Amino acid sequence: MATLLKRGFVDEGYAVDIATSGIDGLWMGTENPYDAIVLDVMLPGKDGFEVCRELRAAQRWTPIIMLTARESVDDRVRGLDVGADDYLLKPFSFAELSARLRALVRRGSHERPTTLEVGDLRLDPARHRAWRASTELNLSPKEMALLELFLRHPDEVITRTQILEHVWDFAYDGLSNVVDQYVSYLRKKIDKPFGRDDLKTVRGVGYRLTVTVVEA
Repeated sequence: MATLLKRGFVDEGYAVDIATSGIDGLWMGTENPYDAIVLDVMLPGKDGFEVCRELRAAQRWTPIIMLTARESVDDRVRGLDVGADDYLLKPFSFAELSARLRALVRRGSHERPTTLEVGDLRLDPARHRAWRASTELNLSPKEMALLELFLRHPDEVITRTQILEHVWDFAYDGLSNVVDQYVSYLRKKIDKPFGRDDLKTVRGVGYRLTVTVVEA
């Protein structure tokens, strides 16, 4: 398939390299400034998910379209979570792949990290793991979702209603004190053990995660 795709892309005027393993693909994607990468999920050595994740971790922002024969929604979500820009299920038409590739090339490369960082707080949404400095945090799914919301909006006041809408759902009882309870739970895990007070209460409004510069 790689040979056929290369022939089609060369006919359209592209210069094309082929990697026959995930390890080779990772090395080539790290060392070369490609305009776009077509990445198969099923690769020997390292699968496409791992190659994509490691490219993004290495600050390589080349647009990536993933090819997969898997029809599971979880696999498609995982591909986007590790940093892919688009995906295409096999079997596909070359015309559609080519059109999607042109769209990615027009979009160009721009930074879109898969790990969220504020100060020494860090969260990897795809792997559902979070850290304060070098210490991994043991967070429940709701606490993880709450921390992700704060990390995506550092130094911004987030209202209780906004938190309910993003972390719970629209039908949840807006008069419930569940938000305050979970913010308290989160503080006990991300602030108190480290002698910090980054998660602030904004009286009558909501909460704000402050950005603290940590001295080396």
